[in-house]
Amino acid sequence: MYENRQISAKMTYQNDEMIKMDALDQQLISLLRTNARLSIASLAHKLKVSRGTVNNRITKLEDDGIIVGYTVRLRPDAQQNEIHAWISIAVEGNETRAVIASLLGEPGIEEIHDTNGRWDLIASLRAANLSELSSVLERIRLIKAIQNTETSIHLQTYRTANKS
Repeated sequence: MYENRQISAKMTYQNDEMIKMDALDQQLISLLRTNARLSIASLAHKLKVSRGTVNNRITKLEDDGIIVGYTVRLRPDAQQNEIHAWISIAVEGNETRAVIASLLGEPGIEEIHDTNGRWDLIASLRAANLSELSSVLERIRLIKAIQNTETSIHLQTYRTANKS
């Protein structure tokens, strides 16, 4: 029954260990990215698999460190006084993975992006005020193997993608 079924697998790495994600894992993650509050039953219905399969897949993705948490997205104007900033980070040598691992534990970081060019990483930061932003930046700058940083504070948005 499954002999002719093609399974595409996306390779991801955790601690230098390769983890395979098939099409079902990718579809599941896509649904959770759209709405992480979907019930197991709803996810199973949309994916046309059993609830047990969905539950097992989510547990495995969490255990493998692929899903590391769930979050709430707020309307941009919901927290008007919040400070948004970007920090560009240059990493010493081949220490990018170690720096990313440290940055993942920083609560002031909203997103982390690997990039090319002058900077190795760019992270999106959020803080309640300038004092909190200063504390976040101090903690980031203490991470071993960070060679240099540059921070820009977000002043105003003129256009944003519709992420509904």
